[in-house]
Amino acid sequence: MTSPQRAPGGFPVVGIIGGGQLARMCQPPAVGLAVTLSVLAETPDASAALVVPSAPVGDYTDVETVRAWARSCDVVTFDHEHVPPPVLAALEADGVPLHPSPAALVFAQDKLAMRRRLSEVGVGCPRWAAVRTAEELKAFGEDVGWPVVVKTPRGGYDGKGVRVVGSVDEAADWLEASARDAVSGGPLAEGLLAEEKVEFTRELAVLVARSPSGQAATWPVVETVQVDGICTEVLAPAPGMSDALSAELTEAALRVAGALEVTGVMAVEMFEVSHPHTGEPDYVVNELAMRPHNSGHWSIDGAVTSQFENHLRAVLDLPLGSTAPRAPWTVMANVLGGDYPELYPAYRHIMARDPGARVHLYGKGVRPGRKIGHVNVSGDDLADLRERAGHAADYLRGVVTE
Repeated sequence: MTSPQRAPGGFPVVGIIGGGQLARMCQPPAVGLAVTLSVLAETPDASAALVVPSAPVGDYTDVETVRAWARSCDVVTFDHEHVPPPVLAALEADGVPLHPSPAALVFAQDKLAMRRRLSEVGVGCPRWAAVRTAEELKAFGEDVGWPVVVKTPRGGYDGKGVRVVGSVDEAADWLEASARDAVSGGPLAEGLLAEEKVEFTRELAVLVARSPSGQAATWPVVETVQVDGICTEVLAPAPGMSDALSAELTEAALRVAGALEVTGVMAVEMFEVSHPHTGEPDYVVNELAMRPHNSGHWSIDGAVTSQFENHLRAVLDLPLGSTAPRAPWTVMANVLGGDYPELYPAYRHIMARDPGARVHLYGKGVRPGRKIGHVNVSGDDLADLRERAGHAADYLRGVVTE
């Protein structure tokens, strides 16, 4: 496997497993930091492979392929959380610094492990249980009230691997699969995660960057707007949030990052809820993501240091950069694939119509509903920013044509 060309001066090579848009968006700050990236890409035309000079194609589930690639890297991090444990163990045995470590990454890979650890840490969580049988799920539903949320512990994202069920019958196929996996050692061997269906006001996220030496930084708490399980919009900072609640959420995210010994960027996704006794705004943690995250894409244009730059700084144990916002508000709108495969004409139109809009496309083929880019707009008027970002995203999707 070809080694990356190293820069003079002793600057390191950061390896990223996975060639998606998160790895792609690490390339601009890598240039600024004089750091070389090496991406283990799935295909020659993967999102990151189009912009990172060193992007060999390889199977991230194959131990020897990953070991051979990692020999030329000073540290290794991840574009996604799906690298199999045997591959991670082999890299650890080779002495490759991994950020986050496998011991931390398991809490993003396995939702049951996450719930157990978060409960131990003492942050707010929905009521939950591991269920293996119809009887256990029925008992949980009767305890917390139907409907309940059922999740597969591994492999879900963007609403996949999640069901809201009103009865045991609606999860019967997953329970049957869990019973089979308990014998064969498959991914559902430990059962399913059942959670109470939380009545929430809105969805929030706190992004934390943490270095191996323990330095940590957070960006402002943001509001994420979800449609059909996919984030369509991020408002930074979250509108109408009190300083007290913002501080509480930030402290909780930092506590989680420290307890799990996360290195790199981690997103803590939360629900804003009403406290059951006081009625005041409160929170519960929904999910963790141990990598740069969609909820932080606004920071590319809206913060002094983006999540991607601080992720690179963190995995290299460099001092973290300022996370202060550059403007009172930044709105990010995700661009989802529509019916028009040719994006360049629409891209030119948006640049001409709104020079203040920052369009980031990922070099991915258009497929309906697929995340293919995002638009950031910053300024003083939140309503105006939402309209501009939304219009740009809709034009790129083909929803509007003027």
